[in-house]
Amino acid sequence: MERNKVYTVIGLMSGTSLDGVDAALIRADGESRIERIDFVTIPYDEETQGMIRGCLGRRTDEDGFVARVEIEITRAHAAAVDWLLSKAGRQPQDIDLIGFHGQTILHDPANGFTWQIGSGAMLARLTGIDVVNDFRAADIKAGGQGAPLIPLYHAALAAGMEKPAAILNIGGVANVTYIGADESLLAFDTGPGNALIDDWVRKHLGRECDENGMLARQGSANGNIIGEWLSHPFFARKPPKSLDRNAWDTGHIAGSRAADGAATLTAFTAEAVRKALDHMPAAPKAWHVAGGGRHNALLMDNLRAALKVPVAPVEDLGWNGDALEAEGFGWLAVRSARGLPLSLPTTTGVSKPQTGGVFHASEGRNRRVHP
Repeated sequence: MERNKVYTVIGLMSGTSLDGVDAALIRADGESRIERIDFVTIPYDEETQGMIRGCLGRRTDEDGFVARVEIEITRAHAAAVDWLLSKAGRQPQDIDLIGFHGQTILHDPANGFTWQIGSGAMLARLTGIDVVNDFRAADIKAGGQGAPLIPLYHAALAAGMEKPAAILNIGGVANVTYIGADESLLAFDTGPGNALIDDWVRKHLGRECDENGMLARQGSANGNIIGEWLSHPFFARKPPKSLDRNAWDTGHIAGSRAADGAATLTAFTAEAVRKALDHMPAAPKAWHVAGGGRHNALLMDNLRAALKVPVAPVEDLGWNGDALEAEGFGWLAVRSARGLPLSLPTTTGVSKPQTGGVFHASEGRNRRVHP
């Protein structure tokens, strides 16, 4: 790959919220040159969500179920590429690379294990575009946490921002990128994001999420339960650190009213973010929030109360908070192709800057996705 080339690349992300596939089209050199072009989200249907849930927590695939779901996941990502190309008025031959994160079904870095399903080779065949996937495995193998991987992209976007600053991504799990006044980076998972709230609301109301925190606003948070959750060793552990979406047992609130459980989980997410301050060299002057959690008005209010500095969606910076992670994996695909680091000792705990990703060449660079 050419060192100074600017690549036209598609990034694909399906997070632990299991809501669908984000696809972003950008032009980038893997360093400071970034042009954001277009973006789509393709929701998973209920059947696909159910199949993914049936994979969560698995370490093996003796019955072949994960392999079958992987095919469906890959097809869903190929469809997202097709939608994005059509929306942006581009052809497959216009695209240099796809950065394909895949769908995480288990992340257990303490035991050197992470599993993102989705076939890079199949996606390359379906789209006619070269694919980079399996971004996390090399970092895990080298002793890192394998997550979060987007902090270097955050830092590239944040040039010129007042610092210290924090970029908070609230997906199924929440993670933060701390950028110091000296441009130093520190990144780690803060704790649960939307996953526990979403699972609770799905169980009690049959809805996908607590829109704007409306259910939680009708309840009262249980401070004793939140305090017990915050005593989990994860919060005292020094970063970098990461965790799985199912790391917390919510049995403590099993008998709670639906509204009280939602209020408790929402407050817990905000308090977990506040605990992140314990590990930062200095308090950020502002927190910039991406991911689905920024749409939850009550969660944002709770964060402002907990952090006591400005907390605002990244749209205030001119960014797209829904597209950010997909863009980031497109950007990381370029870095992978160039052999540049995807992670640092201060972002994943890896012993030295680590590149990663697996390259899959397409069979037909000029073939349309769906003729």
